[in-house]
Amino acid sequence: MTAVTDTLLEALEHCDMLIIDTLYAFNFAFDDQDQLHVECMNGRTLEHWRFTPDQMKAATFDNVSKRWSISSDVGDHHLECVEATSGHDDEEDEHEDA
Repeated sequence: MTAVTDTLLEALEHCDMLIIDTLYAFNFAFDDQDQLHVECMNGRTLEHWRFTPDQMKAATFDNVSKRWSISSDVGDHHLECVEATSGHDDEEDEHEDA
């Protein structure tokens, strides 16, 4: 969950998935110029977004919707940073007890 005082950059450090404009994106990374690149498939179409460091610094967090508003060169977008959760692997415990 993103705290109100976090920046988008801090939130991105702790997330495993983004929801960008209602699309789920697991493929996101920074390039050597610190630009954020996000890719995901939308049906058969590969969607791609690019955000500069200045655009990420200017992003604002809405505490009600729990998402970031960010502007790119082509328009405004909404980002949700999601952390992965994992279940306990009971099978591993069974092997240790044997």
